[in-house]
Amino acid sequence: MQPLRIIVIGAGAAGMVAAAEAARRGASVILLEKNTKTGVKILMSGGTRCNLTHDTDARGITDSFGHAKRFLQKSVGSFPPRDVVEMFNRLGVPTKREVSGKIFPESNRAIDVRDALHNAVVRSGTEIRLQSPVQSVTRENNIWHVVTEHETLQADRVIVTAGGRSWPGCGTTGDAYAWLKKLGHTIVTTRPALVPLVGGHAWTKELSGITLDDCVASVRSVGAKAKKKPLIERRSSWLFTHFGFSGPAAMDVSGTITAASSLKDVQLTLDLLPGVPVSELEAVLSDRSGDGGRRKVATVFSQWLPGRLVDALAVQSGGNVSIAELPAAVMQRWIENTKRLHMPVNGTRGFAKAEVTAGGVALKEVDPRTMASRIVDDLFIAGEVLDVDGWIGGYNFQAAFATGRSAAIGATATGDRTD
Repeated sequence: MQPLRIIVIGAGAAGMVAAAEAARRGASVILLEKNTKTGVKILMSGGTRCNLTHDTDARGITDSFGHAKRFLQKSVGSFPPRDVVEMFNRLGVPTKREVSGKIFPESNRAIDVRDALHNAVVRSGTEIRLQSPVQSVTRENNIWHVVTEHETLQADRVIVTAGGRSWPGCGTTGDAYAWLKKLGHTIVTTRPALVPLVGGHAWTKELSGITLDDCVASVRSVGAKAKKKPLIERRSSWLFTHFGFSGPAAMDVSGTITAASSLKDVQLTLDLLPGVPVSELEAVLSDRSGDGGRRKVATVFSQWLPGRLVDALAVQSGGNVSIAELPAAVMQRWIENTKRLHMPVNGTRGFAKAEVTAGGVALKEVDPRTMASRIVDDLFIAGEVLDVDGWIGGYNFQAAFATGRSAAIGATATGDRTD
């Protein structure tokens, strides 16, 4: 009796968790990585701080994944955020919760997260082979043959955790899609998600650098098939940039925008004051009694919004007059521009600036409990190479850790092999 031979392809978040878990369960594991070091994307994430999960339960995580919600329920349910936090604490990485609910290492150092996972892989007995880009993956007579630039390796089972196409500078260039398609898997067309948006008006680009801590970004369908309910609505911070928009609210809705057949089919609007209802604005702007009537409109809005933004809104809305002199039409333009501001979108910054990839291996072809391929025996698929993409805030790392763990458990479920 010899242990199962498992090859894990891709030493990112999902791959390192999968390799360590499989080795701890008795398998002989080789972890292949094309880069000169493990966890390159981890090192860059969260502004080099690594937002490793979110302070919520399993449902709170899966709700952020749209069409992939049900698929992820099994894996995330068996390895929820509290278990991820416990895992890192056990590995020597104290964590902290920020006001937003994001969980970071206490040190604010992504390298501590990467090193903890890397060291766990080493301690498990896994053999790590760096600078080993995979060229092909085939199966003959129940044996897997994995060809790298340097050698051909054999295994009983393969776990693919090679990532998507986001941040290609990290080595995530979509290599696995070709092998998996050749093996019979359907690859849902990939597109950037959690990506900064290109667009806006000339006047909004002049606001570059201004951050709104609290706003609501909504994407609606337009045209003949338009629906009243937004396709997506996210409340978070927003950043005006020289090219368009960034920040969590913009990036969270970006995947919905890139999913549209055409940018003409969707419309992005922004509520600059989600905490102030229209009725309250109308009441304040209609109060012409006493000192209220002498106040300038811009003075009213300056209590909520940055001065530069208020000045720009005054130009767009028809002027900065006193409340007593405010025409009804100008009042409505002020309200429209603060509660339903249309933001034209011309495109995105692409995969080079995207934090995750939308699209990938079709979920119907993967068992959600074990990450086992339904197309090919003894093949397991986890992490961003799957057609899963969630919100910003640690959700995607959480899914990577959970699916990587499930893949390892699934791949080692039958125990030893017989020669």
